[in-house]
Amino acid sequence: MEDLWPSPSPAAAAMFRSLCEWLMADADALADAIARPAMLASAHGDAALLADASLMAEDRELNRADIVQWLTSNIQHPGRRVDPYVGPRSAAYVADLVSRGIAPDFVAGWRAALIIGWRRWLELCTAKCPDPDLLVEVLAVSAHSLVQYALDSVAMVREVSLAASMGNADAQTLAMIQLIVGGAPMTQDIAEERLGYRMGCRHVALILWTDAPDQDGALDEAVATLRAASRSGTMLVARATSASRWIWLSGQDVPDLHQVARAVADVRRVRAAVGRPGHGLEAFRSSHEDALAAHVMLTRLESDRRFTVYSDVELIDSLTKDRVGAQRFVTKTLGALATADATLRQALLTYVQCGFNTTRAAARLYLHRNTVERRVSRANELSVVKVEDNPTYVAAALLVLELAPELVTTASG
Repeated sequence: MEDLWPSPSPAAAAMFRSLCEWLMADADALADAIARPAMLASAHGDAALLADASLMAEDRELNRADIVQWLTSNIQHPGRRVDPYVGPRSAAYVADLVSRGIAPDFVAGWRAALIIGWRRWLELCTAKCPDPDLLVEVLAVSAHSLVQYALDSVAMVREVSLAASMGNADAQTLAMIQLIVGGAPMTQDIAEERLGYRMGCRHVALILWTDAPDQDGALDEAVATLRAASRSGTMLVARATSASRWIWLSGQDVPDLHQVARAVADVRRVRAAVGRPGHGLEAFRSSHEDALAAHVMLTRLESDRRFTVYSDVELIDSLTKDRVGAQRFVTKTLGALATADATLRQALLTYVQCGFNTTRAAARLYLHRNTVERRVSRANELSVVKVEDNPTYVAAALLVLELAPELVTTASG
């Protein structure tokens, strides 16, 4: 691409290269710092974008790719104009946005990213470049480079969006689904006609996803397995993103979640979040909202659980919206038990869930009654809050750790 500013001097080029090499080691942390502010700025409150964990995860990865592209280019050719990052993942992400009718404000997103990125660059430059004249030259060239990179990247995304909007087969289905789940006025007859899916019966919503976008074949396999296991009812599948599928299962009876869990377990690398079953158009909407909330929570907690029913973890979702607050709650409630042997926590949680009945807990854990008694006693000794004093707090803290066992160890590390 044509340079629009003078090339840096040899000394400035050498300093530029060194600064980029230093910052490359911090690319993940910088991407984490940029991701949420940039997403909030570009979303402008669009619930469809902010509620989808797959889109948010992919946006974060593309932020990192943009950072690495700029740093790598400047290590190779310091101070030169940088080509925007273009790859299969960025094209797939934009296509997913287009098919969902989501139109982020990419300019606002880049503006938010530049504010954070430029501050980090200034801190690094002033710490590593003691010569004032050299510092001024490096900052002048890098300002040109960063701003132009943002402008070129926004223009590239708009071109890709335009190309993706020309003939997307899933766009109409996804548009109708988003109208329904977004609460738009809609009769049941119209919804059924447009989607080819029965609304006037029992159904449940699922989100299937993978943590690697190149595993869409595994998603297709999971959908086929699920379809084979759900022959008695109907199934609606929408390709939400390259890494996720939105699914609704319906029938005269509540879909068997054990059957759904087995179908998902048969396919490696695929995970599932499930909403509450319900009846009619409102349940179509609310069950999907449950599944979305479970997906976002699992992503927020960096949990590797493969199958999650939102009704089982709704309390945990509320407790963990503030990660630091959740860590503090668990630590202050469980104390040393939070980092003790997991079998102690499992025994105490099962004991509470079984109504403080040791015999029932032993049967559920396939352990001898005396073993359960010893583990419960030891767990209660380690816990700051005793189970007999506040079983609700203890159970809630144990459930948080069951879902995200690294929550406390990560904080202490």
